[in-house]
Amino acid sequence: MLFMDCKMLDVLRGRRRLRVWVCKPPCSFWFLLLFAVGGLVLFIHLQDLSDMVLQQAPGVKFRGTTQSRQCAQFSEILGSVSARLQRQRPEEGDVEPISPMQLPNSPKKQLSATPGSREQDSQQVTKRHRKLLKTSAILRPHTNTSSSSSSSAAAAAASLLSEKNTRRLSDVQEARKRIVREVCGKYRSNISRTITPHHVSRIYVEDRHKLLYCEVPKAGCSNWKRVLMVLAGVANSTQDINHVAVHYDNHLKRLDSFDRQGITKRLETYTKVLFVREPMERLVSAFRDKFESPNSYYHPVFGKPIISKYRVNASQTALKTGSGVTFREFIHYLLDVHRPVGMDIHWEATNQLCSPCHLRYDFIGKVETLEEDANFLLRKIKAPESLTYPSFKDGNPKAARTSTQITQHYFSQLNASERQRAYDFYYMDYLMFNYSKPYKDLY
Repeated sequence: MLFMDCKMLDVLRGRRRLRVWVCKPPCSFWFLLLFAVGGLVLFIHLQDLSDMVLQQAPGVKFRGTTQSRQCAQFSEILGSVSARLQRQRPEEGDVEPISPMQLPNSPKKQLSATPGSREQDSQQVTKRHRKLLKTSAILRPHTNTSSSSSSSAAAAAASLLSEKNTRRLSDVQEARKRIVREVCGKYRSNISRTITPHHVSRIYVEDRHKLLYCEVPKAGCSNWKRVLMVLAGVANSTQDINHVAVHYDNHLKRLDSFDRQGITKRLETYTKVLFVREPMERLVSAFRDKFESPNSYYHPVFGKPIISKYRVNASQTALKTGSGVTFREFIHYLLDVHRPVGMDIHWEATNQLCSPCHLRYDFIGKVETLEEDANFLLRKIKAPESLTYPSFKDGNPKAARTSTQITQHYFSQLNASERQRAYDFYYMDYLMFNYSKPYKDLY
């Protein structure tokens, strides 16, 4: 009997231990249960979230990255699961609650779909989708505020860039004018300051915009004449003006055609403009245009005397036509103090054509930065917005424009002494307009 009582007592104790164990599971059980449930919910959520994104109507955008939204929602899910499990545990338990994982927050401002797209989505979203949507960040309608603010910011940035560019170009102009003044003060201080018609003979007048332009051949002068004709109202567009109209129709007035009072008034009140080019490159451009292409004026007028004086055993054909002048023969003519024929404006030095030491030019542009300088000037004189500097190539349109490489090819035909003398011929242009020496062996 005593033995049976002991057995019953042992059985009762075992049941009580079992009941206590069931009521109070160990800490590891809750830890594993929490992460198993969290992983399962996260997997289902990510799977459904990808389906939702694919079903999203056009015109609706999510702000913030997908990864940050998933992290925020995962944090909320783990927190809710942990809270539920904590409520289900006995208050007198000896296991500490497990805190949810701390993940970075993400922006909750998102854009909503249009009403039409919501009706389409409601037909496709399942119950599980709707449950997840309840815990998702709120979608807000997209307004034009962001687009208008971005366009305003872009306009402000463009305005700031334009202001900086204007200041830069203005500083360049001041530097160029200062160098001309310094060179004139150093080398031409003893010349007479009296302005004669000869000093202004190459200057064209545009009265409507109060512009004076000094023509420098082979430095963009043909296109500048087109611009002046449009400014003067002679033509509506530079596209409408051909080569003959530019050079032979006499649509533009020269400054020396006015009386002394008219000349003086315009020199004092108008914007005086000069565009220059690297002297050697300008010289090669003139030679190619006048002597390498058919020309009914330069071949007989200049070619024949050049060949006659500087070519040994010239053929009768060459002497008769003046065609085929070589670059070396042309340089010999240029540097000869006893030239068989006079100078020409196409290879005359710029400081001789435009007299920058007599006339204080307000704007000095360069062919090397022609488009930028020209359009900057047009904005300064308040030319029509539609008017820009054209890029027509007069003369031989099929020939390549004279570049630094082409210039070097022609000057490689000369010896060092000839190159030096050619540099000396244009020395003042190199100084006034701040061009570097084209060859290292020059002094």
